[in-house]
Amino acid sequence: MMTAALELKSISKTYQRKKGKVDALRDVSLKINQGEVFGFVGPNGAGKSTTIKVILDIIRDYKGEALINGVNARRPEARAGVAYLPESPAMYEQFTPLEILKMSLRMYGVHRSDEEKWCWQWLERLSIASYANQRIRQLSKGNVQRVALAHALVVAPKLLILDEPLSGLDPVGRKDVINILEDYKSEGGAIFFTSHVLHDVERIADRFGFINHGELVTIRSPQELMHEHAGRFYVRYSADLKIGTEDRLLREGEYEVDVSQSDLPSWIANLNAQGGKVISVKSTVSLEALFFRILKDNA
Repeated sequence: MMTAALELKSISKTYQRKKGKVDALRDVSLKINQGEVFGFVGPNGAGKSTTIKVILDIIRDYKGEALINGVNARRPEARAGVAYLPESPAMYEQFTPLEILKMSLRMYGVHRSDEEKWCWQWLERLSIASYANQRIRQLSKGNVQRVALAHALVVAPKLLILDEPLSGLDPVGRKDVINILEDYKSEGGAIFFTSHVLHDVERIADRFGFINHGELVTIRSPQELMHEHAGRFYVRYSADLKIGTEDRLLREGEYEVDVSQSDLPSWIANLNAQGGKVISVKSTVSLEALFFRILKDNA
């Protein structure tokens, strides 16, 4: 049986605050296989950053066990094949991207006879080769983000921990990075990443977990999401009064309701009869829809 790239077993973490104890994580368990991309989503303060700190051994006073490629995360050797990209990477501004990548290889103890060529390959792959010899301080936020990702990938890690990896990138940059992450996955690498951009999670992740108030509420795959919510639609409409008691008020005179496919024609006919007007109809099958549904159920 193949060893999981990352496994969390009943992780719990409590912080002591002035107003009392706060449960940052409550019995969180999950497993990520090699070659799998796992999206970790939730509102601010839900426990995403604390989970990353447990994995990286930044905090140690927690209950439970974290394993990286079968090795306890508290042991330094567990992170030998792990690379981490924070949301706002702090790079040495006086160095160049090429120097940053070479330093990454030495920091991880990676020895390559083709070091120069290997680093250039990653700069070209991230479309920043033209900035290879410029100082980091001279680069845009998006290009610094690309350098940080190249810094993580140049060591050929087995597990990538990414905190908002697409932050600061323009649409072209986002597409480039998504393609690179897909290539990394196809080569057997595992990814654990957080993102507030739910559309990106849907595009990249094989599975995603929702965490709220420190509790891992659910773990789903896109296929499961499609199966569970197929055949339902969100109808946004305008009317003097809402049609049903459960309809959501979006703004004055504008509402939204969840309608099944079989009921949709008669519902629209009823709306028209009451003088209302359909604004939009869209499928409920989306990570964003599930996200807000879970927040509402766990408020």
